[in-house]
Amino acid sequence: MNQQSSKQKSSSDQSIRDIERETLEQYSAYEKILIVLYGLRGEESITELCQREDIAENLYYKWSESFMEAGKKGLTGDIVEQPNNTKVSKL
Repeated sequence: MNQQSSKQKSSSDQSIRDIERETLEQYSAYEKILIVLYGLRGEESITELCQREDIAENLYYKWSESFMEAGKKGLTGDIVEQPNNTKVSKL
């Protein structure tokens, strides 16, 4: 009986994890940038910002690091620009 109870608990735990994965909020790149910029403004603490946006602080810092790295690459010219039709026709 204990073994069966353990299997049921394991099954219900897995179901809960599956539901959590399906209902996780997905943030667009634009939303992530806005949240990082709000944090950089310094008008409220990162803890307060993360609570308001309902995200973990480590996720905020991960987004912030990615944001800063992309900016650094952009300023140093490490990003290869993709040609578009207008640029190609001008050449």
